[in-house]
Amino acid sequence: MHPTGEQIDLVAGPTRAVVTGVGAGLRALAVDGRARVEGFEADASPPMGAGGVLVPWPNRIAGAAYTWRGRTYELEATEAARGNAIHGLLRRRPWDVVDRAEDRVTLAADVEASWGWPGPLHVETTYVVEPTGLAVAHALTNTGTDDVPAGVGTHPYLRAGDADPADCTLALAADRIVDTDGRRIPTAVRPVAPGEDLRGGRRVGDLALDTCFAAAPGPDGVLGVLTAPDGRATALWGDASIRWVMVFTPDDLAGRGRAVAVEPMTCPADAANSGTDLRVLAPGETWTVRWGITARDAP
Repeated sequence: MHPTGEQIDLVAGPTRAVVTGVGAGLRALAVDGRARVEGFEADASPPMGAGGVLVPWPNRIAGAAYTWRGRTYELEATEAARGNAIHGLLRRRPWDVVDRAEDRVTLAADVEASWGWPGPLHVETTYVVEPTGLAVAHALTNTGTDDVPAGVGTHPYLRAGDADPADCTLALAADRIVDTDGRRIPTAVRPVAPGEDLRGGRRVGDLALDTCFAAAPGPDGVLGVLTAPDGRATALWGDASIRWVMVFTPDDLAGRGRAVAVEPMTCPADAANSGTDLRVLAPGETWTVRWGITARDAP
């Protein structure tokens, strides 16, 4: 058995994707044979969270503890070096395939209240490949009898075909930036300074970021665009629930050099404590979050 479980191949015209049974992650995406995300081998674990689905919170929870309606909850400190809980509860758990076709798959998993969350959530993630890319939907349903908080994020590392990510330009639709402490926990949100503004695009090799931004997309919902020197580009878009974007530029991803993660999130780090953009689901309520990746190749 692979570390990420069953490998689910999806095809639509020139687009091919691979989704994993463990974590419901995105292991590969290519359009016309050109990679649109940093993939990894079937017999490998996802490097640095690559392709992960981050539920019921994205990013970090300070000290792996939070208070919800007067009660303190404790989680496993999965970011041990900083003492935080990171990236939710479902990345390393098996999901069930509940619907499948050549070009799409829906996988389901449950967040159990016994894991340190205030109540149960049923989560269904649907991937649909299209001729120019991929569309994803995450549907969260409160299956309990009390209100339950929730957040959603994902962790794609973008590629623009064969171009070295360090030589590509990243443009980000964001006008505010999140200051953090030494544990990467937010301390303030402020307007981007001139040297931090990515709206006009900057070379990835010149960036050193593990930074959250407040999203400010246009009407097309595009959050970030990675453009190769030859003009080929990969765009990441999100719906109105995606209000925050994390950008992470590790120097080396699984021995392949510089990479750039553009992570759509519904809330910033430590939202379980701050309440910032934390969604509260009533019993029986379903909340759906959508995002996707689109190839924008030059003629």
